[in-house]
Formats: sequence, C-alpha cells, structure tokens
Amino acid sequence: MSQTSQAQTSKPPGQGRPGQGRPGQGRPGQGRPGQGRPGQGRPGGRPGQGRPRRERKPIVEPEWIPKTILGKKVASGEISSMEEILSQGLRIQEAGIIKKLVPDLETKVFDVGIIQKMTPNGQSTSFKALVAAGNKNGWLGIGMGKSKQMRVAIEKANNAAYINVSPIKLGCGSWECRCDQKHSVPFKVKGKGGSVTIEILPGPRGLGLVAGGKIRDLLQLAGLKDAWTTAKGSTATMNSTSKALLNCLRQTFSQG
Repeated sequence: MSQTSQAQTSKPPGQGRPGQGRPGQGRPGQGRPGQGRPGQGRPGGRPGQGRPRRERKPIVEPEWIPKTILGKKVASGEISSMEEILSQGLRIQEAGIIKKLVPDLETKVFDVGIIQKMTPNGQSTSFKALVAAGNKNGWLGIGMGKSKQMRVAIEKANNAAYINVSPIKLGCGSWECRCDQKHSVPFKVKGKGGSVTIEILPGPRGLGLVAGGKIRDLLQLAGLKDAWTTAKGSTATMNSTSKALLNCLRQTFSQG
C-alpha cells in the first residue's frame, strides 16, 4: 500500500467513535474527570448547583444562674453597683456579675496564637487567645484563655476579661491643660509585666494617644483620649504588654 492510501485511511487520535481515543473527548461524562455533565467526574460541577447553604443561627447566650453568694446577692438586687463590691473588698468569681452591673462593656480580641508541644503520644496542638473588655469610660479588664478549639479559647478569655475588670480613675493632670475634664490620667503612672515596663504621662486636650497600635487600642478601650506613653522591653509579647498596661492603669485608682 502506498503512503497516500495510508494517510487517507489513518485518523488522528481522539476522533472517531465517542468515548475512545484521547481521554476528555467524545461523550460527555467520560474521559478526563471534571469535564462533561455537571455532577460527574470532578466533584463540584457547575457553580451555583447543589444543596443550598444553611443559614447560621444567631448565638444565644444562656441565662446566667448565680452560683456564689455574691452572685446571688447581685441577682436578687441587694448589691446594685460595683462601688459596693469594691468598698467591701469582695472577690468576683463570676462573669455574670460584671455583665449585669456594667452592661456597656465591649470585648475585643487582641491576640491569637498556637501552642505546640511534644508529648509521649505525639505532638499536641492547642490555641490561646487574649481578650480585653472595657466600656471606654473608666473600666478595663484583660483575660487569657487556652483550649484545643479556638472558639472555646476565646470564650474562656472573654470570661477571664470580665472577671479581671478594674476601675480606672480618669482626669487631667497635665500642666499645659489644667481643665476639669476626664480625658487623661490624673498623674504619672508606671507598671511592669514580665520584661515590659510601661509609663503613662498625662497630656493636654487635643494631643491624642502617643502610643503603639495595640497599646493605643487598649487605652481607648479604657477611656483615655490624650496621653504620652513610653514602653520598654519585649513589647511584641502581648501577654506581658497587656499585664504591664493593666497594672499601670490600676495605680490611678489605688493611689488616687
């Protein structure tokens, strides 16, 4: 047979009867996965087909049931303010007490991290979260939580932040301003946490908060509007930085 007759009888690969030859050509649904009819081959098919997405249900907080003597007094109405608790020196062990007496508190997640360690059974992974609670009017609390699930760690940090809420005395201690408004600290305060040392100086109105990003957010959550700050040490470690800042702001109430 000559070369011309062989060229006429031979067919290029992939043509002819559908489903044969090169994969991906021919009858839809056969050959290369992911091509052809939707739902066959590679999972997914055409976008927009399949089961509709379920709507997320809103998170409903469970009703607070007091377990301590102080919690029962707050729930019954015998104690109606935080000043009564602080004057008597009572210990707060339930987050529901703070939520009822200071209802305008806001929470914000400041730091999230992963904890990995080796155990005899292998590598163990857990999560940690740092949350701050404040009302931008003289109340601030910082808490930390750890768990194997991120959501549970944030919930634990929220409860710890509510329990650690402390009063902060606001005022104007700047010699440049000398007003009677509560926009800064009444005097210079200094606090230490781990290797971090933070110092806050009162500033005049209109100055703003001269501080780093996360330190500025914490001061705003506490209610400060104008202040100078200095920070020394490993300020990238938010656990030590937040403790130093909270110890610093607590001195405004204890000394004033």
